[in-house]
Amino acid sequence: MAFSRVYSDPLSRGIFKKFVVMLCSLLTSLYLLHCLTDRCSSMPTPVKASSQVVGFFASELHDLRSLRRKRLLQKWTTGSMPGLSYESADNAKRASEYSRFNDADTGQVLYEPGHQVDSDNEKNRELSHYTQPSLGDIVYSKRLAPRFMVKTGSTGKLSPLGDGTKKLPQAMIIGVKKGGTRALLEFLRVHPDIRAVGAEPHFFDRNYENGLEWYRELMPKTLEGQITMEKTPSYFVTREAPARISAMSRDTKLIVVVRDPVTRAISDYTQTLSKKPDIPTFESLTFKNRTTGLIDTSWSAIQIGIYAKHLDNWLQYFPMGQILFVSGERLISDPAGELGRVQDFLGLKRIITDKHFYFNQTKGFPCLKKAEGSSKPHCLGKTKGRTHPNIHPEVVQRLRDFYRPFNMKFYQMTGQIFGWDD
Repeated sequence: MAFSRVYSDPLSRGIFKKFVVMLCSLLTSLYLLHCLTDRCSSMPTPVKASSQVVGFFASELHDLRSLRRKRLLQKWTTGSMPGLSYESADNAKRASEYSRFNDADTGQVLYEPGHQVDSDNEKNRELSHYTQPSLGDIVYSKRLAPRFMVKTGSTGKLSPLGDGTKKLPQAMIIGVKKGGTRALLEFLRVHPDIRAVGAEPHFFDRNYENGLEWYRELMPKTLEGQITMEKTPSYFVTREAPARISAMSRDTKLIVVVRDPVTRAISDYTQTLSKKPDIPTFESLTFKNRTTGLIDTSWSAIQIGIYAKHLDNWLQYFPMGQILFVSGERLISDPAGELGRVQDFLGLKRIITDKHFYFNQTKGFPCLKKAEGSSKPHCLGKTKGRTHPNIHPEVVQRLRDFYRPFNMKFYQMTGQIFGWDD
């Protein structure tokens, strides 16, 4: 009786109706969200997520990559990712046994639930490439468990992790030794549309007789819209390399990291000295005749820095528009700026920016705040940033005088002033 009196009041009835409407709206929204996550495919309903809807959410996840990477990685590796469940005990067992697949040829590592990335192994970070898809791009589905899908390139096309093919590289870092090529490659790996082989293949200078199929097998698998890259700095000074790369593909984009040739020569010598402590002094290797000051251009540490001479050879097979010269000095002082130029050159969206770097005062060069697949900062290994031996100022000046005309010609050829003679 009391119940009927309360709800016979017009005001109470109005409040109750609003409550019912809100409750129905909430339940409807929850049901639609349930369907959009593709969990109601077996229910008799006309409401079902379309590929366009999924693509929309994939794009949103792509934009939130940097904010959600760590949390998604933790959920992913612990198996707590919603919708990522095994359909049978057999599948779960197989996933446990094969949670990590390591390509012995390429160093490529593909990850599935149950594997934790070891980001502290500096040697593996330099010699192998962790090519798991960017976590911000993950779109998971019950029908695809335990696999997942990734959004690739500007096309936004969704493809399973297991898809992809090994392709010959569309872009290469061809030089120069001790110019900063390893740093550039490590920085570029942050980009989700770049996949690169870790170790230097040396195909076009040492292993060309093995054939292109052998070379292709060294490359990581890539999806549509992704670029395959490799780095071998000795290509730039190898006479046969331009013709061989052109025979593979005339459209190959070439990147050359150049550095003050005097500083580069001293760095080159420092690396050799660390491996062979009994080699002659830098001064004795530099001069054919110390009295006359004649420079020994047959010494590789000196020869590599004659950039104009080597570039002449490349321009016989590739137009200047297909070669990008990156300043090794600016790669240290302004890594984001140089990486922006590289991303533009490769036709990629500028994803790598200032927020990815911090300057390590001890090493004297920039490091990544978070390497791909890790929540920890990442710097290059102990073999990078060695302390240079003291070279007599007179020797340094003689070298600067020697390189000056070659530098000037190089500036004219490239249309860039690198400031090595200031």
